[in-house]
Amino acid sequence: MAGRWAGRDLVSPAGRVRPTAEAVRVAALELVGPAVERARVLDLFAGTGALGLEALSRGASSCDFVENGPSAIHALKANVAAFRSRRWARVFDRDAIPFVERLPAAAYDLAFADPPYGSRKLDRVLARWREVPFSTLLVLEHAADAPLGVRGRTRRVGDAMVTLLTAPRSD
Repeated sequence: MAGRWAGRDLVSPAGRVRPTAEAVRVAALELVGPAVERARVLDLFAGTGALGLEALSRGASSCDFVENGPSAIHALKANVAAFRSRRWARVFDRDAIPFVERLPAAAYDLAFADPPYGSRKLDRVLARWREVPFSTLLVLEHAADAPLGVRGRTRRVGDAMVTLLTAPRSD
């Protein structure tokens, strides 16, 4: 963790959750840069909440976490409590796909999506965002060997790829 919570550890759940590695979090936040400051953040497939908590630690104004795995929800709530971030955080125990399908355009400034590798969920989130850009910036974590078919700024971190997309301006 960087920012005001630098050096703090996260509670991790047992089971099938793949926590976002610190190097991947760093790459994602470096791509976003100063846009994280005062941003309204959405952390889809939140797991432990690592990406959203990192954004809060670096100055985001709020973060909504969406997760539906029971052990991950338990760890996520424990992390939000441990970081004393309840005032800026909301935890939604929901499936991420129906959640984003109900979002209006520009509901968030910044959204992170880190679904299970190999699932089609990333494609569904991306398709919805392209149809209705629910965030100005969308950061996707995916397997490096699974190209997205869209152009954006990317960083490779080991077997992971982080891609930053910017919504088209609606002037």
